[in-house]
Amino acid sequence: MSTSEMPASFTRVFAEDQLTIGLLTPLEAYPNSPFPTLKQHQRMAQLTEQAGFASIWLRDVPFYDPNFGDAAQMLDPFVYAGYMAAVTESITLGTAGIVLPLRDPIHVAKQAASVDHLTDGRFVLGLSTGDRPVEYPAFGVDFNERAERYRDSVELMNTLHQQSFPSFASQYGGELRGNLDMHPKPVNGRVPMMAVGRSRQPIDWLAQNMDAWIWSVDDESAIQEIVATLKAAAGERTPTHYGYATFFDLDPNPDAPYQRFYNVVRIGRKALIERLQHHRELGVRHIAVNLKPSRRSAESVIDEMGEFILPEINR
Repeated sequence: MSTSEMPASFTRVFAEDQLTIGLLTPLEAYPNSPFPTLKQHQRMAQLTEQAGFASIWLRDVPFYDPNFGDAAQMLDPFVYAGYMAAVTESITLGTAGIVLPLRDPIHVAKQAASVDHLTDGRFVLGLSTGDRPVEYPAFGVDFNERAERYRDSVELMNTLHQQSFPSFASQYGGELRGNLDMHPKPVNGRVPMMAVGRSRQPIDWLAQNMDAWIWSVDDESAIQEIVATLKAAAGERTPTHYGYATFFDLDPNPDAPYQRFYNVVRIGRKALIERLQHHRELGVRHIAVNLKPSRRSAESVIDEMGEFILPEINR
């Protein structure tokens, strides 16, 4: 599917020669606790939409691991997506990302198509292999098979979404024999798919099978290499769009310089605008921001970004 054929849910987030910003849930700052409050879901989602953010990304973290230090949003992402569908109107909703090897791909395909219908086609399915190995034994899944399970599941879900009464033999699941069909089909023919993290896949595979890729790499020289590699590997496909996710602390001083504290970016809005404009020129198409470490309230950050930053980054 070319960029011109992609649904608005996707092109709103990943557009040629543009850079957009989305927020990772929970939509709050909780720097001193692994657990968010989960208060004011509706209000914060609507503020995010009104401020002009392109997307809200829902995380998939089945368990709280004390060694990891972040329970994330705690809510099941598909259940949460149904709620978000009801309280928002136009913003793209997506997962970042479903830990695919730990889930039945038939259920994921059904859930994704269901959310796609509830949002009238403004859903993007982000898929990962997860970043918490300790969860795998709880599901009885071999951690060393995660890459192969991921690819098998993606192929099965595409088959269910795009074919009628398909035949398919899954290496790790069951068998479709041509006598069953999944409904509803996605609103726009298929749900856009996005890799979240490297997902243990070669870049060539990501370029051939994913519409977008969100990683954690924001180094400028690495960005250039990634974008060039994706373009070269795409063949006749539209090149997979690249973006990254980052923990984020918007400094209240608009003149504050860029600083990095392990995986947290702390920066004032003037330096941020300059940085984002440069990353857009390098080929970054989307940045997913996590407000967990913010020393300010999420509302104040959303307001400042909506007023001063989002209108400027694509000028």
